[in-house]
Amino acid sequence: MTARAASPDLPAELRAALEARLQGLSRGEVAARAALISRTYRDGGGSGAIKSTTDALAYALARMPATYAAVVASLNALCEIRPDFSPNSLLDVGAGPGTAAWAAAQAFPSLQGFMLMDANDVLRTLALDLVSDTVRLRDVKYERGEARAALAKAEAADLVIASYMIGELGESEQKALAALMWEKTGDTLLVVEPGTPAGYARIIALRKQLIAAGAHVAAPCPHDGACPLTAPDWCHFTQRLARSRAHKQVKGAEVPFEDEKFSYVVLTRAPVDGRPFRVLAQPAVDKAEVTAKLCTPDGLMISRIPRRDRESYAIARRWRWGDGLN
Repeated sequence: MTARAASPDLPAELRAALEARLQGLSRGEVAARAALISRTYRDGGGSGAIKSTTDALAYALARMPATYAAVVASLNALCEIRPDFSPNSLLDVGAGPGTAAWAAAQAFPSLQGFMLMDANDVLRTLALDLVSDTVRLRDVKYERGEARAALAKAEAADLVIASYMIGELGESEQKALAALMWEKTGDTLLVVEPGTPAGYARIIALRKQLIAAGAHVAAPCPHDGACPLTAPDWCHFTQRLARSRAHKQVKGAEVPFEDEKFSYVVLTRAPVDGRPFRVLAQPAVDKAEVTAKLCTPDGLMISRIPRRDRESYAIARRWRWGDGLN
């Protein structure tokens, strides 16, 4: 991890803004709405279930921390590989409450122009409300409209992000949107999806489509070839994040942290040199050796580092799921 790495926890001003808007509302009602919306998403529904101001806030309190953590983890992986990448403009497709824009603003101080787009009016209203008191994001532009229609009218941006949104589209619409997102990508495209087999399948399909269109993979893969994993295995990662008191209340949770599983791909216009091997699961450490599953330019590799090789063993003990190894 480089010194540039952003924290997976929500910025203090965003957390405070969310909790301020919770004041005066029934915590029980907000929690009930959050549970219903989560159930709708799990059953294959989308943001159409978010219809009121309370719904939007419930969704943001329940899901924004984990979505933010996954986007930050993906951007941190990009920054490790391309430490000199300094985008000036962002397109956040299917922006919802603006989660990815907040994450990108933390990861890239160079960002000046923020264009967000989403069809859900109450999420758009909440997003604009949350940034209204900030210096960094108060000048964001937020277009209301279906993703493809809004994107078609937008200017290209250095960085394009679509997080947790392509799963709401049918397969043909996913392909059309992927092509249009790539068309609007000046330099780099990040797509993040839930770390489920279905989310991974969407990432792999988009990856294959856009490599055929001339894209290059920057992360997490160390190659542009086919994914070496076979079912029932799938490529996904996990990011731990702290839960605030409000977050725990809305989710009806007691544990002070959450582990968000996600799948992602970063695609770039130009090839990226020196892409690292990727740790695909938490390594197993015992007294004899460290065993790690790695994705390499030559495919899947199970690496075993014996304890007798003291220096390598000490390094391997610090490997974590999702790390890039040079």
